[in-house]
Amino acid sequence: MTQPVSARLKIGLSACFSHADPARSLFTNKTLQYVEQSIAHWLMSAGAMVVMVPCPTGDTARGDTSLAHYAEWLDGVVMHGGADVWPGSYGEVPLKDAWIGDRIRDLYDMALVEAFAQAGKPIFGVCRGLQLINVAFGGTLYQDIEEQHGHPETLRHRDPVTYDQNFHEIEIVDGTRLARLFPDTRTARVNSIHHQGIKGLAEDFEVEAWSLPDRVPEAIRRRPDRGRSYIAATQWHPEFHKYGSTDTLNGEPILHDFLWACATARVQPRRSGVHGIPGRIRDRASRLLRQALLRR
Repeated sequence: MTQPVSARLKIGLSACFSHADPARSLFTNKTLQYVEQSIAHWLMSAGAMVVMVPCPTGDTARGDTSLAHYAEWLDGVVMHGGADVWPGSYGEVPLKDAWIGDRIRDLYDMALVEAFAQAGKPIFGVCRGLQLINVAFGGTLYQDIEEQHGHPETLRHRDPVTYDQNFHEIEIVDGTRLARLFPDTRTARVNSIHHQGIKGLAEDFEVEAWSLPDRVPEAIRRRPDRGRSYIAATQWHPEFHKYGSTDTLNGEPILHDFLWACATARVQPRRSGVHGIPGRIRDRASRLLRQALLRR
């Protein structure tokens, strides 16, 4: 039976940015915000209605619609993959020009995470989304795993040629919620499309899976102490799993777990309040955002 619209979960999806480019023939010198199709279809596969949450700031901004309005209206949000995180977001300078990341998108993403955390709505991150969540709550990253991690068997976590056909093994940590989602799975094969990764884990988070053999965090979750809302993320892209395939870890249990949390939050609303992004991170993001807007 078809689920009525009123019963369907409304899930926000963070925007990817294509910044204004005078050399672009289409939408010349205009900022584009967009989503990648696979992740929207992954969420829709379980009956959710997906809404891209656009950045409300910029030189064309009008009206008073805010990210807090979206957080109040939607049932949860997924933080999209994409560009590198700007090292300045975790207090470092880029070691190479190629690793400068997207500072403007970081500011938007951190503000989006803050809005949903304050509203007590579930948050799930994918790839860059995991890294951004970790940074938003005070963690740090390797700007490049191969150059900085130092493990004698460091994997090549990103291959630009094979892209989503680059795979490696992970180990799921016993006793975690992820382990309960996959009770018969200790190790699994996942895609790997990143060159940055978690160096210092954010306070109040735990690692739920590690890459093998170099042990880079592959899944994290905020501890649900004191009623804090659901925040979890994977470094791999569960939406890229081929439906019905047994070659890689099935992403459906992860999707259903997140949507279950969203459904629970809908019927049992709560506010996270002080359990959102730490004040020092929020204040720094606000200051950087003001500076960025003044330069535009």
